[in-house]
Parts: sequence; structure tokens; C-alpha cells
Amino acid sequence: MTRLTLQEVTARFEARHARSLARRKELSAMIPGGYSRHPLTFGPHAIYVTGGQDAELYTLDGHSLVDFHNNFSATICGHNHPAIREALSAALAHGFSFANPMPQEAELARRLTARLPAAERVVFTASASEAAIAAVRIARANTGRNRIAKFEGGYHGVADDFMLSLHPFPELMPGPPDHPNAVPNSAGVPKHVRENVVVLPQNDLEACTRILRAEAHDVACVVLELQAGAGGVIVAERDFVSGLRELTRELGVLLIIDETITFRAGYRGMQGIYDVTPDLMILGKTIGGGMPVGAVAGRADLFALGEAGEVYHSGTHHGHPLAMAAGIACLDVLDEAAFARLNGMGQRIKQALNDWCLAEGYPFVIYGLGSHLGYEFCDRPGRQYRSCRDILCWSDEERMQAFALEMTNRGYFPMYRGQIALSLAMTGRQIDGFIGTAQAVIEELCG
Repeated sequence: MTRLTLQEVTARFEARHARSLARRKELSAMIPGGYSRHPLTFGPHAIYVTGGQDAELYTLDGHSLVDFHNNFSATICGHNHPAIREALSAALAHGFSFANPMPQEAELARRLTARLPAAERVVFTASASEAAIAAVRIARANTGRNRIAKFEGGYHGVADDFMLSLHPFPELMPGPPDHPNAVPNSAGVPKHVRENVVVLPQNDLEACTRILRAEAHDVACVVLELQAGAGGVIVAERDFVSGLRELTRELGVLLIIDETITFRAGYRGMQGIYDVTPDLMILGKTIGGGMPVGAVAGRADLFALGEAGEVYHSGTHHGHPLAMAAGIACLDVLDEAAFARLNGMGQRIKQALNDWCLAEGYPFVIYGLGSHLGYEFCDRPGRQYRSCRDILCWSDEERMQAFALEMTNRGYFPMYRGQIALSLAMTGRQIDGFIGTAQAVIEELCG
């Protein structure tokens, strides 16, 4: 059998999506690069779409793709879900932009505070990036400290404070693994910002303890994803999380858990699965039902300064009635049975592909909790990943790219960075199709 190459896979992709390439070139005269989100680039260019329904996307070139991307995990119910569409239509009938509170904001807040025990208070934003900015401001105001700590491989939006030591590229992760350096992921991040951020290693409690004890006098908060996203799907180990929670309490450092992606892991988010209580949490994606949204929630006392007007929080579209209405409908769909179905589909994919790869000796693993999973081509079957630096050590970037492009060529759209996110709209047949197609592509790349 002739082994698939990245070159031939890319050529086939470009031929299948020639209109997308032409559209990108046309729009680049107005929008730099042809679109406003850098991560939409998928190999040579983004795939432009005309719409989507249930678990499928319809591309500009006339192809139908089963969507295992789901807008970086946001569209958990699938595309154009009837309950969300009806909620938006009902809200639209009353107008959609006011300098006044609307009933939908209070209703979504009620649902979140009822579902998440640690969410005693909540304020909304128009994106999770803005929520991360607000959470840090609240932490600094309440502690009187200036610096923040984040993890290598942790992504919390596009604010300068968070655009550091993010993606697992060698140039972005120099220095020893147990004492990471703060390295900007983008030009334009000021030097003083880098000096205000302490970077921590994933799943290394001993190193985190040493670093935080030395820096805690001026560290306001530690921001943590229980399962990382953009930097690789690294799962935080339970003992590490409980140890970090104990350490931050001891040091008077606030623990902020970013549930932007991981809220989709269970009815009470991933914090419910870990039984960990953060001081603050960042929310987004799922809680807006596909509309632009973010939120900061947490301990009531931490919001007292905001209620007194000392911590400023504002945005033209914070608490936007359409986003709130879509979020209410989405949370109503996401009952315990919905999460059981989503997580069951994720487990089925993991078990089928990992068991098969181990039996066949193929160096491919798929891992993670719930319905947002990571996959890697690596050095050997069964490789386990404990940090984003393991991705640097063990992953085969060329095969990763070829897999993503070829899965798309065959009708299944994953994330280009080695991840998939499932939706409730997926059928058993589509899950079986993904597994079978993945097996065929893995075999052709490795056989």
C-alpha cells in the first residue's frame, strides 16, 4: 500500500475547495487574510461555508461535511437547533439592542447559579475573552496584588495578559519544563505585560508550589483550564487540581477556572466532575447557544466591589437579549441525559480508535474527557500526554496536518489543531462513519 503524503492530501484539499481559495483572495483586498479570525485557517486556507443544519456544514464549493469542529466546541447542540432558533425568533419580536436590562439576562443568570454551586454571582460579557479580562480585574481588585499566573498551553482569550506561552511550538516554550518562561504568542504584547505574568507547568504540583510560594506576595490569581484547549487537550490530573486548590487557599491567591470549553463536559461543568470549588470561573461558548457571550461567576463577596462601583464592568452588548435567549434555550436542551449521550459518543470514539490502534500497532492516540477530545500521531501506540511539552516531544506534526485535511477530503471536519468536538445533532451512523474513516486514514498514513 502506498503511504499517503501531506503533499498529495493538500493538493486534493485545494482542488475540492478552490472556490474558498478564490474567495479568500478576493476578500483579502478588504479583510487582511480574507477573514477576521486567524484560527479559521485550515491548512492552506479556511473553508468558506454557506450554512449548516444539525451535524452538517455546507461549503461554498458544494460539499457537505459532518462537523466535528463545531466552531471550536461552541455549537454543542448542532447547527440551527429548533429550540434555539425559536428562542431567538421570540426575542427578536421585542427588539434586540437596548441601554436597559432585559428579562433574559436574569433568567440565564438564574439557570447558571442554580446549576453551578460555586456561581453565587454572575456578570455577563459578549465573549469569553472579555470575561477573562473582567475576572482578572476582579481578582486584582480583591487581593490588591498585580500579577497573575497562567499555565503553559493555557488559552484564555486574546487579551495581552493571556497571549503568552500558549501553543506548543519550540520557540514559544524555551527554558526548563519545571520553570517555564513567559513568551508572547503575538507581536505587540508589551514587555511590562510579560513581566506581570507567571507561567506554570501543567500537572507538576511540586514545581507550581515552588514558583507560587516565591511569587505569591504579588500574584492575584491562578487561571486554570481543567482540560486545556488551544494549547493541546491536556487533562489536569485530579491530585494536581486538589493540591493546587489547597495551595492557592493557603497563599491567598484566587483560583479562576476557565470553563469556556469544559462546561460542555457535564451538567455542572468540569468543576462538578472534579468536585473542585473555584473562587471565580470564566464561561462562554456553550452558555450562549452559539451566540456571542461570556460570563464571570463566583463567590458573592468577590463581586461586592463591583456592586459598589469600585470595579468597573461594562460593554455595549453585555447581557445582549439574543445571546441570553439562545443561552437559556441551550441550557434547557442540555439536561443530564444530553450530557450522558454526548459523553457516551466521545467514549465510543476513544475506545474504538485507541483499541484498534493498539491492536494494529499504529502510533495514534485520542484522549480527553467528555465530548471535546484531542488526537495525536506520536512515537508509539498508547502514548500518554501530561503536558503541552509532551506534544513537542512526541507528536508528528506532518501526519497531524495530513490527517485533518484528509478527513475533511472524505467528509468529516475536525479542528486543524488535533481536536474534535461533538454535538447532540450527531447520529450513531455519523459516529461510526468518523471512526471508520479515521481508521482508513490512519492506516494509509502509517501502514
